[in-house]
Amino acid sequence: MRDMRWGEGGGGGGRSSLQNRGRATLKDVSLSRIYGLFKGYRWQLAAILVLALVGSAIGLVPPLIMKDIIDKALPSGDTKQLLHLVLLMVLLPLASGLLGVWQNHENTKVGQGVMRDLRQSLYANLQRQSMSFFTDAKSGEIVQRLTGDVQAVQSVVTSVVVSAVTQSVVVLTTVVILFALDWRLAILATVILPLFILPVRKVSEMRKRLRGETQRVRGEMSGQLGEIFGVSGALLTRIFQQEPSQQKQFTALNQKVMDLELRLNLVGRWYMMVLGLLGPLGTAIIYLYGGYNVIHGSMTIGAIVAFTAYLGRLYGPVSTLLNLHVELGTALGVFQRLFEYSDMEPEVANRKDAAVLPESKGHVAFRHVHYNYEPGQLALRDVTFEANPGEVVAIVGPSGAGKSTLIGMLARLYDPTEGEVQVDGHDVKGVTLESLRKQVAFVTQESFMFHASVRDNLLFARQDASQEEIEDACRKAYIHDVIAALPEGYDTTVGERGHRLSGGERQRLAIARAILKDPRILILDEATSHLDSASEAFVQAALDELMRGRTTLVIAHRLSTIRTASRIVVLENGRVAETGCHEELLAKEGLYAHLYHTQFAESEQGDGEAATAAESYDRQAGKQRRSGMRREGR
Repeated sequence: MRDMRWGEGGGGGGRSSLQNRGRATLKDVSLSRIYGLFKGYRWQLAAILVLALVGSAIGLVPPLIMKDIIDKALPSGDTKQLLHLVLLMVLLPLASGLLGVWQNHENTKVGQGVMRDLRQSLYANLQRQSMSFFTDAKSGEIVQRLTGDVQAVQSVVTSVVVSAVTQSVVVLTTVVILFALDWRLAILATVILPLFILPVRKVSEMRKRLRGETQRVRGEMSGQLGEIFGVSGALLTRIFQQEPSQQKQFTALNQKVMDLELRLNLVGRWYMMVLGLLGPLGTAIIYLYGGYNVIHGSMTIGAIVAFTAYLGRLYGPVSTLLNLHVELGTALGVFQRLFEYSDMEPEVANRKDAAVLPESKGHVAFRHVHYNYEPGQLALRDVTFEANPGEVVAIVGPSGAGKSTLIGMLARLYDPTEGEVQVDGHDVKGVTLESLRKQVAFVTQESFMFHASVRDNLLFARQDASQEEIEDACRKAYIHDVIAALPEGYDTTVGERGHRLSGGERQRLAIARAILKDPRILILDEATSHLDSASEAFVQAALDELMRGRTTLVIAHRLSTIRTASRIVVLENGRVAETGCHEELLAKEGLYAHLYHTQFAESEQGDGEAATAAESYDRQAGKQRRSGMRREGR
């Protein structure tokens, strides 16, 4: 006997086999590509460069003033000159500080602008991805990349170009003036600079690897949290008393993040300690050699003081530039994760020559359709059938037979590996996604609702719908009276995933949403599964209203839907096993008849009971909903 379970699938779309579909090869993460993020900010960067040059020029003057005070004003006893020089020492830092505030503001504007553009581009590209990507990825992981990963590179993005330019200007101008003061001391000051560079490469590689691993673990943790603290996950955890197990998993991930962050910080601190030792080393060499020359009269004390003051403007910026390089190397692992999402090409996209699909008559045809999740793993094989305008075609088969993937091809949620899906003779691959999906509506067993008001959930189908149109759609879906009985009517928040409504109410709300869209082609994916008899009666009545005059493809679960279908397509092992109406298939005594007698006999006995229960439910719906919401304080 065949072991085939009905009505427990729906929405799978290749649940477990789409590990690598819809993902582009990651491009090299190079400095030029990171700098390319600043392409739209050239004028702002030019202004920052000018401010950096002016600020650097001002910063060169104070050591020279100190030299003149020590070598000229003090030995000569010139009080007026001393006053002028001291006043300059106060005014120049003030001017430099004001320029610094201005420059920092421009830096922040550029950096935050780049971060905004990066987030926007990632979001837009994710919106373009086909369903195969979302069935493979964890929602928490996606959110982590859009928020946590972008945040992780923020300090680099906001400082990488600006700091590189600013500090480079300071280093170059300082080196020039050092050689102008004394070429011998300048050579001694710059000869130790290679020592600053030696540890950079190794430290950069270590931090890059650690940062990438840290963000990966953070993404895993975000994915787990998204599942556990969603309403369904929280309910499942409590029902099966898995709180200790979930706590243990989270503790392990949390500890791993802590350990990685400690290692990352330790590597950074060792590197900074080495850089901190090199600066005093260079200063000591200058004092040793310069002091010797002062003792022998070949150099003044003021020159030594000025020279050592300039060393701070040399070693500090050099350390900053090298540290910036290390931080950039550390961030490359995170940039790799971001660019991976940015580089992804959708599996389903508009062709360059895609045409707008005219207003559909509703003729649907599947021509020799094949689909494989991965090479060599065929899920659908040579599926061919038609649905004429206004017909209801049911697609039945065991769970995992590819039913949801098949009908998802009609709205191009997936594309066939071979063959064609046609609407009014147009290959759906040759028309724009917008014009195609405008004429197709889904009602699934999930009946997803946003954590928003009833009205907002309905307007998701059509933003310009009036209140009258909303209420008319809800009346046709037999849900208006229930909504009117809610504490705030259409402004009542439905809760996360609509959990403040019953399953039947969510389903009827989803049907009202589809009615509001007014599609020519309707797809029902297990739309009446998991409902009690009374709720099913209401939902079926709403579906009858929705299906009237529309071409409808139904993934069948409830008997009433299957029996009234114009045609039933039976799938087995990815192939069309049988096609015909209910009576014809029963007469054939084939697969459908076998499944009907073994799986649906009990459902048929319950049809009469459902109608009686529905009448009682209809009378009590508004009263029960009102009192129930008050009891729960909703």
